[in-house]
Formats: sequence, C-alpha cells, structure tokens
Amino acid sequence: MHLSRWFSGLIVLAVFLLLTNEAKAQGAVAPEDLKVLQQLEDSMSLEADSMYSAFLFDTRIVYSERFARQLVRALKIPNSWSYPFPRVSQKIEILNSPDGAFRIFNWDVIPGVKQRRYYGAIQLASEKLKLFGLVDYSSELGKGLEDTILTGGKWFGCLYYRIIPETRSDGQKIYTLFGLNTNAFLSNRKVLEPLQLTEQGPVFGAPIFNVRSEARPSERVNRFILEYKKQVQVGMNWDADNERIYFDQLVSQVNDPHRKYTYVPSGEMDGFKWNGDSWSYLQDIVKIVPRKDGEAPINEPQQ
Repeated sequence: MHLSRWFSGLIVLAVFLLLTNEAKAQGAVAPEDLKVLQQLEDSMSLEADSMYSAFLFDTRIVYSERFARQLVRALKIPNSWSYPFPRVSQKIEILNSPDGAFRIFNWDVIPGVKQRRYYGAIQLASEKLKLFGLVDYSSELGKGLEDTILTGGKWFGCLYYRIIPETRSDGQKIYTLFGLNTNAFLSNRKVLEPLQLTEQGPVFGAPIFNVRSEARPSERVNRFILEYKKQVQVGMNWDADNERIYFDQLVSQVNDPHRKYTYVPSGEMDGFKWNGDSWSYLQDIVKIVPRKDGEAPINEPQQ
C-alpha cells in the first residue's frame, strides 16, 4: 500500500479513537496541560519543517505522519479547542468557521516530483472532543468531480482559505469553503466546496450552485470548480461589501473548452449571490468597458 494511503488510513483510525474521548472542549486549558500543549507544539513545528523540506521525498510523508500523531495527542488534551496553536498556525492552515462551530487543520506534502497530497482534520466546538480526519480523494473523482457527494472522511483535497456560513430556508446550516488544489500536472483548480456537519460526520458537496453540471446538464453542481492554466493567477473570493462571491471568467487560449489547462482569465468577472437556499449565478459583475479615443479598456463593476 502506498505510504500516503496508509497514512490517510492512520488519520481516520486516530479520529475514530478520538470520538470516544470525554475531554471538555469549551473551557480554558489547565496550566499543567498548557505546558504539555506547548511542548507538543514545539515538536510539531519541527516535524512540519521536515515534512515540507526533507531532501528525500518519501521521508516527507513520514514526517507528516509524525506531525499528525502529535496533533492527535495535542487535541486529546482537555479543552484543546481553546488553544490557538500560534506556532503551528505559521506552518499549516488552521481556519476557524466565522460562527465558531469548527476549525480545520489543513496542510499539503510533496511526496514526489509533480505530486502533492493534501491532509486535513475538522475539530468541532463541543464539550466532548470531536475530530474528523479527511482523506484526499481528489484523484479518484475523475469526471464526477462536480457531482460527487463525499462522506466517510473522503474529501476533495485542497488548502482552504475562507469559510462562508449560510442558513437555508429549512434551517439547515451549510458552509461554503474556498480552496486551492495544485496537484494536477498542467492545471490548478480553485473550488467552492459545500460542507454540512452531521452526526455521522462531515458531508462534502451539495446541489447549491445554480450552474449546470458538465456530466449531467439538467442538474446543479454539488461543488463549483475553476480549472485553469498552471502559470496564471485566478481570483475567487468573498466580496463582503456586496455579500457575494466573485471569480474570474475563464477562456481557452486555443478556443478549446475541453482543454482546461489552456484556460486563462478574460478580464471580466462572474459571481454568486445567496438567495436563501442556494447560490444564484451572477454574470459580468465586473465587465471590461472599452474607452473612447483609443484609450485602454478598464474594468467596471456591475451592480
């Protein structure tokens, strides 16, 4: 079995054990526990340095495994939820949901030339410690990337950089996560990933984006993907002033919509607006407006 797959299984096993832990997650960390947490964090910082930069690619997975084990040990400590991991947060992504319901520990490892593996765990804010390990399933999704709903710890591996919480009209809380996956050889992907937290664990994917699926054109997509040329920068983020998501429109440099690795920004932007149940598509929220007398075109925001 490949080391990265074995390691992912180890994370899931460790998480299963954590679900039976009776530690409190809301109060302050006791002074004696704080010392242990700080010692563990020192070790984790060293392991993180090695998992990113070890000369031998295979050993990076080994250091990542050690890092994960120490993270599990740290989160078993009573009231670990209140500890922010200030040094480790400089090495990996630790992203808190705006409503304080959970946080995500998230990192990636390069185990070989042109390869990248993503790792993550979700810690819930609860009196009893609850942590769910995530297994990078992105390479198995294929053409079902936009349509597949993932459970049981399976996840479209990426590095997250923003979380937007929304409540549907039926009262169900759903989170939209913004992420970046750079594992493909010729292209990068930015993703809008719906997340629901259930008693059985996290569920990734939901039909809340009002755009058509390539595989099933009559249905909404369960996650929204922007795939584009490796060497270009593509924007996708949250516009707090207008309460909407914005992202670059993409066009193929060779006029072939099937070759995603040729996609580059057109200069215009589209977006999404929450309508109470789903994300409504907004076209040309930033549009190129030609200028008179030979002046260069400018971008003009649309209301």
